[in-house]
Order: sequence, then C-alpha cells, then structure tokens
Amino acid sequence: MKNFLFVSLLTVSLASIAAEEAGPTPRMANGRPDLSGVWWTGGDLGSAGYGSTTDRSRGLQYELYTNLYNEESKARMATLNDKDDPTLFCKPTAFGTLMVRFFDAGAVGQIMSTPDMMVFLQETFHGYQLVPTDGRDHRDYLPPSYRGDAVGHWEGDTFVVETKNFRDDTWMFAEGGVSFHSDQLRIVERYERPDANTLVINATVYDPVVLTQPWEVPTKRLVLAPFDQLLPLVCESLETAEIMKNAQSGE
Repeated sequence: MKNFLFVSLLTVSLASIAAEEAGPTPRMANGRPDLSGVWWTGGDLGSAGYGSTTDRSRGLQYELYTNLYNEESKARMATLNDKDDPTLFCKPTAFGTLMVRFFDAGAVGQIMSTPDMMVFLQETFHGYQLVPTDGRDHRDYLPPSYRGDAVGHWEGDTFVVETKNFRDDTWMFAEGGVSFHSDQLRIVERYERPDANTLVINATVYDPVVLTQPWEVPTKRLVLAPFDQLLPLVCESLETAEIMKNAQSGE
C-alpha cells in the first residue's frame, strides 16, 4: 500500500511539474502540430491523479449518449444489462469508456505522428488505429470492423478524424453501460495541442438509426504522461468468467 501511495503521489507530482513547465506546441517537419506522446487524464486507474482533468459534473458518459436514443432504441436498451457487455468477450468499444476514443476501454493511450499517417495505440486488447493524412478516402471495399475505418485531415492546427464502417455488435462504452449503436455509426473527432503538455479533443457522434440527433461529446482535456511507452493489457474471456457470472446473477 505504501509503495502504491508513493507511486500515486509521484505520478501527480510529475504531472504537476510538467504542467508548470509546458512549452510551446511541438511541430513536425511539415509545420503541423506533433500530437505524439502518451496521454491520460492526469493518472492511470487507481492513482490519485486519475481523472484530475475530467469534469465529473457531467454525469456518466453512457447516459449522455443513451438519453438521445429514439423510442425503438430505448425499448431495446430495457432488455439489456451488464451481462450483455461485449467487452466481457474481449471485444473493444466503438468509442471509449472515458469518452476518449483512442483510450478504448482503458485510461491511457499513445499517439505517434508522421506527416502522412497518425498511429493511435491502446493498452487494451492490443488495440490500434491507423489514420492516413495524405488525402486518401475511406476504404469502402473493407468489411465493417470493431473500430471502423478512419481517415484524417488538417484544418489549420486542428487534426480532424472521421471514422465509419463499424460493425454493430459492440457498445460505445464498457463497464456495464448499455450503449449499443448501429452499423451507420460515424464519429468525427478534432484534436488540438495548444502547448507541449496538453491535448484537447472534441468529438461528435452520428447514428441516425439509434439516435434522435448527433451527440456532442463533452470536451476532453488530456495531459502528457511522465513516460513514453504503454503497457500491454491482454484480455482473455476466461479472465472475465467470474464477472460474467456475477452480472448474470445480478450481484
């Protein structure tokens, strides 16, 4: 416990120092902002700094999303609960449990920037997404996938990512938040790096099949983590067997 507390306090201290010493936005050779780095909300799960940049007054993210369900979707939602969460079978989310898409079901993610390609990495499920920035269009010949097909472009210093072509058998979020979507899901994200240690993300979620209107995701403000590599978090369905059993029994 003492070691954990020490690590937690050290994490917060390092993050605080980094925030105070934030320099100008780093840039790639082409002059565009370099979004590279490991990003989180101020700490990992369980640390004292976790969620320090998050506005918790907004309530649970899946409620913000499901409040926009149409009547048919609300009826379907009433038939589902924790035991139906696809992440129990190691399927990724379509969006992200902390409303940060490149986190997926975790609380930290990494971006690797190049002039022609952005690489988004997640700790969970060995996840990644490649986002070309060279002007190519979506690959409509691909079958739908869990995380969709993404392309990006720059609008000034803002990096814009559009993702579509999703499967419809995942949820938007994990951890018991019933949040299904259709295969018509489309997500548009806007990334800005106002200084060396800050990443600001705004996103809009479109799904005309299940939502009555687009969902404007609350702005997420992330900070640069004091390390430069992610840890792999392996998921196997056997590991979630007890969780599934408890969910089934309502415990």
